[in-house]
Amino acid sequence: MANAFAIAAAALMLKESEKQHGDEMMHSLWVKKSDLAQSEWRESDAPSLAEGQILLEVQKYALTANNITYAVVGDGFGYWNFFPTGDDEWGIVPVWGFAKVVASENADIAVGERVYGYLPMASHLLVTPANVQDGGFVDGAEHRQGLAIIYNQYQRLGSDAGAHEAERAIFQPLFTTSFLIEHFMRSNDWFGAKALLMTSASSKTSLALAMVARSLSPEIRRIGLTSAGNKAFVETSGLYDAVLTYDNLAEADTATPTVSVDFAGNSKLLGAIHSHWGDQLKFSSLVGATHISARGGGEELQGPKPELFFAPTAAESLMKEIGPVAFRERVDEQFSAFVSGASDYLQIEDLKGRDALQSAYLSMLANEVDPSRGLMCHLA
Repeated sequence: MANAFAIAAAALMLKESEKQHGDEMMHSLWVKKSDLAQSEWRESDAPSLAEGQILLEVQKYALTANNITYAVVGDGFGYWNFFPTGDDEWGIVPVWGFAKVVASENADIAVGERVYGYLPMASHLLVTPANVQDGGFVDGAEHRQGLAIIYNQYQRLGSDAGAHEAERAIFQPLFTTSFLIEHFMRSNDWFGAKALLMTSASSKTSLALAMVARSLSPEIRRIGLTSAGNKAFVETSGLYDAVLTYDNLAEADTATPTVSVDFAGNSKLLGAIHSHWGDQLKFSSLVGATHISARGGGEELQGPKPELFFAPTAAESLMKEIGPVAFRERVDEQFSAFVSGASDYLQIEDLKGRDALQSAYLSMLANEVDPSRGLMCHLA
């Protein structure tokens, strides 16, 4: 009898929770696709859940330059399609972070569970879990079919916060890209090169690539290119064999066969790199940017034609080759080593409230956030 009362009470509490969230307003930060500096918070009613669905409340997310890239190339790569607004002129920028299940019509997922994954800059997200397993699930919502699977996966975390969650949200999506770039280069014997040149050396993706290359390809010399203002920070990381500023690129050694990975998206800089190395530039990779035609000057570059690196495609290919479990294990092994050293040069900052989050987005858009700052955003 006691068990019956407990079950009834739990069911009543669950229904009350669903009712409360059904009456709750949701908030999301909309940005104008044609002018990313135009942003405003919009309110909407919390949705009614259909059978099998869950409602996630976004607890915290990382804000990095990677999120700005999602917005800049949103139309070309479909990033606006993950969290549609219903208005073609406005979009919601995707982020990576943590959320809690606050309502559930899914028998396999309980209220109170936490997840990590791809989230909107918003207070809530309605999800239709599919392929539910102990470790996670994918969002089976109709509008997300055909989109890159790496962005549709959610990891189940239980109910308690884990260690290094801020570092995970800030670095892990970028780190996976870096891991895949190194794997691609190593799989191609570094195209015969002996050195790796990275632009935007202060960026988290470049720092991660330098670390993975040091770990898995120690024979490759790592050269970081950065602005004069960020040079000291990049050197403090200890991840590069040499650090040059954009102003003294001409001092770089051209006798060593080199591959370049461009995170900057600056056509003038890319042209200077190709001109300086010439035939000694064995491969030129573009990351986090649109096609070379959008940069200008693509037909005039010396040396190899730059090739766009798209992480989701590379991830799917490697997962098919070694399986998703082995893939995650390999990434996690390198990521753990990276996180253990990140605290030496990264200061985590917690931002709270809609005004602070909107201001942080605009500062990141304007490239005004110092690379030593790791921003964690909390709506509550």
